[in-house]
Amino acid sequence: MIIVSGPSGAGKGTLIRRVQAVFPFVRTATSATTRPMRPGEQDGREYHFLTEDEFVLHVGHGDFLEHVTYAGNRYGTLREEVERHLRDGDSVILEIELRGARALRDALPDAVSIFVEPPSMDELIRRLRARDTEAEADIQARLAESLVELGARQEFNYQVRNDDLDSAAAEMARIVDAVTRSV
Repeated sequence: MIIVSGPSGAGKGTLIRRVQAVFPFVRTATSATTRPMRPGEQDGREYHFLTEDEFVLHVGHGDFLEHVTYAGNRYGTLREEVERHLRDGDSVILEIELRGARALRDALPDAVSIFVEPPSMDELIRRLRARDTEAEADIQARLAESLVELGARQEFNYQVRNDDLDSAAAEMARIVDAVTRSV
């Protein structure tokens, strides 16, 4: 299992998609969230969009490998999402925030973790605002959380600085290649 974490807007999802284009056996487990669906998103593709009650029910049934509250919404990794890919013989890569990454590393000590960092805070702010998907208060909450996340980058096995998309994607692909070959 490969855990990818970093601040919102660092480019985790973009890098993961680039890696999957090179390694089609690397699958993402679709996380669940209580946050509202953004324009263009589809339930089951970007996230499993759940109500608060549905999320709590899954927690009660032990359906999550990990779950956290982040920027006012709940997020979690559904156990069945990961197990389905592993049963199919695929490798699993998870895009997850810091507390979830920590919980997964504790539960799965053999997991490899990659931290994606932006080139600068100014660029991170620009990326978050360019999305034009969140209110200013939500952006500020994500930025505050990003300072905590950036302070934890050394906890991860690897760090990838996303200042040039092609170089960062190639670096992440090298890591994924080395990890999946050793399994």
